[in-house]
Formats: sequence, structure tokens, C-alpha cells
Amino acid sequence: MPRLRQVPRAEAAPSVIPLYDLLFGADRDPVAEPGTATGTPGDWWTVFAAAPDVFDHAVMGFALYRSTKRKLSPALRELGQTRAGWARGSQFVFSQHCKSCRTAGISEEKIAAIPSWSAADCWSPVERAVLAYTDCLVYDAGRVPDGVFDALRAHLTEEEILEFTYITCMYEMHAVMSKALRTEFDDRDDPCVEIAAPGENQAFDIGRDTGG
Repeated sequence: MPRLRQVPRAEAAPSVIPLYDLLFGADRDPVAEPGTATGTPGDWWTVFAAAPDVFDHAVMGFALYRSTKRKLSPALRELGQTRAGWARGSQFVFSQHCKSCRTAGISEEKIAAIPSWSAADCWSPVERAVLAYTDCLVYDAGRVPDGVFDALRAHLTEEEILEFTYITCMYEMHAVMSKALRTEFDDRDDPCVEIAAPGENQAFDIGRDTGG
């Protein structure tokens, strides 16, 4: 379950209801009857609905990146969003945008190669540039070597670079929030936990015992 309360239909703000209708069906309460067409619980929406203006702002962000005003290729946009989900470790963002990659015409070979993109030879020069740039944005918190940025400039206009940067960082934010709040496919226990030793061996210094 998410870490924050979900908002049932009866308590949802007027701006939230059309999205509940679209994603869950008219008159269905997504808290009592969760589940979307893509197999997610849908609790990202019901959690964000607790702050309607935040909900509205997020939805406007989705509309912005899909606007006909955008100069950036949808395929490049989706590569950045999907890689950001992978790099930040968000099962939700990664999984959902693998599906969006298909709507943008990205091949199954390339979708499968996103986790190991730097070792794959299926990418065009511009795709390699945006994937490298995405890693700089996510892994290196915006520390971008000149060589990476020069490669980006060789293929994209300044407007496209700005759009790509904004959209990719927006989806890193969504990846971080989904993990922190444990929404959707990010409702998972942390795998890094202590595994109990057998018997009474709960205090043991491997370095001391093997290093003399």
C-alpha cells in the first residue's frame, strides 16, 4: 500500500474526477476498486489527489510534454523518460515508459537494450547522445562533460535540448516520488536488509576472523 492516504471518488476535487473517469471508468471508486488498463493499481492518482493543485500541476506537466508545441522527437523523449526510470530504480516509471516507447515507434530490440544501452550497438548517434545525457542528469545530478553536451548539440537544437532536459528531470522527480511514497509498482520492500545468521552467530566480524 502507498505510504500516504488515497482519496476516494466521493472526496475527490472536481478537477480530479475527469481523470478518475478516464483511468478507472465512470462512477468507479479507484480506492475501493483499484486497477488500470496497463495493470497498475492506479494509486499514484489517488495519492496525488490529496493535494488537488499539486495533482493539477502534475497533469499539466503530462500535457506539456505531449503538446504539439514540442520540437523534440517523441522517441527521444521516451528514451530519456524510460532510462531515467531505470537509472533511478523506479519500476513504475520504467515499466510504464517501456510501453510508451512502443507508441513512439521504438523497436523491441532498443527497449530491451535501455538498461544496458552503453554496451549495445543498436543506437543511432543522437540516441546514444541523449542516453548518455540522461545518465549525466540522473546519476551525476546534472554534471555533464563537455563531450556529452557537444554530442547533443551536434544533433539537437537548443530548444530541443531544453525540452529534453526539462522532461527527463521531471520524470526523474516522478521516479523519486513514486519510490518514496511507494506508489504503483514501487510499493516494494527494500532488498538491502540484514539476513540473520544461523544459531547464535549474530555478531561476527568477517574481516577480523579472516585477516588474522
